[in-house]
Amino acid sequence: MPTITKRTVGTLEVVSFFKYSALESLLHTKHKPEGYRIFRALAQMTMRPFIEKFMQFDDKKICVVGIDERVKNGYAHVALLTHVMKHKNAIPLHGALMAKNKVNYSGKTLQYRLDHPRDFVYKGKPNIDVVLVDDIITTGITLQEAQKVLLEHGVNVLFALTLADAQE
Repeated sequence: MPTITKRTVGTLEVVSFFKYSALESLLHTKHKPEGYRIFRALAQMTMRPFIEKFMQFDDKKICVVGIDERVKNGYAHVALLTHVMKHKNAIPLHGALMAKNKVNYSGKTLQYRLDHPRDFVYKGKPNIDVVLVDDIITTGITLQEAQKVLLEHGVNVLFALTLADAQE
C-alpha cells in the first residue's frame, strides 16, 4: 500500500508514493525484463490515480516530463511512469529531457553527484506547466538540476512525482 510523502528540495515540492526500503527489490528490476511489468503496475497503482485526482480540480493543460527516459533492456522505466499519466489535459512529453552525462548515481555520495552533473538537454515546448517525474529521489540533486534546465526554457515545474523516496 502506498505511503505518500512530501519533501521540498530547493524550491521544488516532491511527492513520493513509497519509502525506498518498502520497494527496494522491485525498483532493482528496472534493468531486467520483468521490470517492465513491475514498473507499469506500480505506475498504474500510483501515478495514474494521482494525476486523475489532480486534474479533477484544474482543467488547464499540463505536460508530464520524465527525467532521462533512456531505453535500457528494451524499455525506459521512467517513460512507463509518465505514459500512464496521459489524461485529456495531461500530455506526456516523452524524451523531452535527456541527460548528456550518463553517469550512474546509484550508491554515490552527494559530493560525487554534485561533481558529475547530468547535463540535461530539454527539447520540449517552452512556456508550459509541467509535472516532473522520476523513479527515485535520493538527494534531490537530479530533480533540482532538471528543474533549473526547464526554468531556463520558460517551463514552470508545478511539482515532481517519484515512486520512492530514499530518505528514511
